[in-house]
Amino acid sequence: MSNSYAGLDDAGVASAAARAGADVVRGMYGQRLARIDKGAGDFATAADVAAEKAILHVIRAARPDDAVLGEEGGQQGATKSARQWLVDPLCGTLNYAVGTTLVAVNVALRDGAAAVADPFSGEIFCTDGATAWVRHDGADAELAPTPASHLVDVNLDPPFPGAPGFRAVDLLAHPGFVERFRPRVVSSTLALAWVAARKRAAYVTDGGDLSGSVHFAAGIALCRAAGCVVTGIDGAPVGQAGRGLVVAADGETHQLLMSMVRGR
Repeated sequence: MSNSYAGLDDAGVASAAARAGADVVRGMYGQRLARIDKGAGDFATAADVAAEKAILHVIRAARPDDAVLGEEGGQQGATKSARQWLVDPLCGTLNYAVGTTLVAVNVALRDGAAAVADPFSGEIFCTDGATAWVRHDGADAELAPTPASHLVDVNLDPPFPGAPGFRAVDLLAHPGFVERFRPRVVSSTLALAWVAARKRAAYVTDGGDLSGSVHFAAGIALCRAAGCVVTGIDGAPVGQAGRGLVVAADGETHQLLMSMVRGR
C-alpha cells in the first residue's frame, strides 16, 4: 500500500494531520461520548482520544522517526529525536461535550510548521514557519491580521498562576478596555488562530511558558508567521522566560493591552 503522506513537506503533514483529527471530531459530534476524568474538573472524551489516534496515524506515516507529545497519549516515538510534534486533538472539550462547536484541532512541529483546524467551518489555518495561510474549500488565502473588529478574546479558565499579580479576567474591569475593545470568551485556542485570520484583534491568557504547550504551540506559530505581535503578559518573548500570552494583530493594539496589564 502506498504512503500518501510520505511526499509532504512539514506544513503539508501538519495540515493533513489536523484535517484527519477534525474529520473525527466532526464525525463524532452530537454523540453521547464516554468521558475520561483527568481531575480538577478536567476531562477528555472518546472523541479526543479517537482524533489523536487519527493525527498520530498521519504523523507516523509521514515522519516515522519523529517524536510526538499528545495531550491524551503523552510522549511517544523516538525519545532522542530532534523533531517533536505537539498535538492537541480537541481544544475546547467542554464546549464540544455540551454541543458547542467552538473547538480546534492543533498540530505543531516544535519550532516549525503548524496547523489549526476548525472542524465545523472546514477552515485549516497553516504555517510553514515563515508564511501563514488559511485553506478553505480547496483554496488558499494569505493571513493578514487586523485589529478592525476590536474583539479581544480573554481566556478565563483557571488556574491563574499569575494571581494575585495578574489574572486575564482583570482586564474586563479595566475602564480603558471596555472603552476600546469588546471582550469575547471562546474557551478554545481557536480564538488564537482567529487573531491571525482577521476575526479577532487580540487574545490574552494567563499561564506559564506556553511555547511548548500542546494547546498553544500551533496558534503561536501561526500568529508569528502571520505578523502578529506575540509576547508573554510581562512583555517578554514567549518561552522559558515568558509567561502567558498577549497576541495582537498589530503593535498599537498590543501596546495598549500591555499598558492595561501593567497599569491594573
